[in-house]
Amino acid sequence: MKKILYCLLSGLLLGAAATSSLATETALENQLIKALKIIQNTEERQAKSRPVIRAYQQAGILNKKPDQRADYIDFYLLRKPASFVGHKLVMLEEEYMDTYVGCCVSPGLGLVLQIEADTRSLQDFADKNACTFKPHADVFDTLKTYGIRHKLPKADYASLSCRERDAQK
Repeated sequence: MKKILYCLLSGLLLGAAATSSLATETALENQLIKALKIIQNTEERQAKSRPVIRAYQQAGILNKKPDQRADYIDFYLLRKPASFVGHKLVMLEEEYMDTYVGCCVSPGLGLVLQIEADTRSLQDFADKNACTFKPHADVFDTLKTYGIRHKLPKADYASLSCRERDAQK
């Protein structure tokens, strides 16, 4: 009888943990979507990028410090699985001015995604939100250029950039 009760309680706790994890993942993805979406008839995003980065860090999905900082961009490779619009999120890029290093900062976020299905939804998102979508992105060249060590599998990747310059096109 004790074993049955133990199994039932264990199952309930595991189910609750899985539901909580799914809710957290959904909340994080929604927060990311909001930071990428444009305010209609403006060039501004609906939310700031910094709180999104902090939320992913607090969830243990990103390191507390970027894997690399170059020019004005912090590069974060994901430590735990996360998704964006049905695709595997691989890297977050946050562009902002910390200290002046020259011209041309373009605040906002960029994503690298491992493509899991049709990319039409990503292209639609980019079109509606003044972002730049690049299918079949060479993520390995980007990582090499910035000296970022990685263990990414050979796969089809895409990039989505939702920065100030993308909205000004």
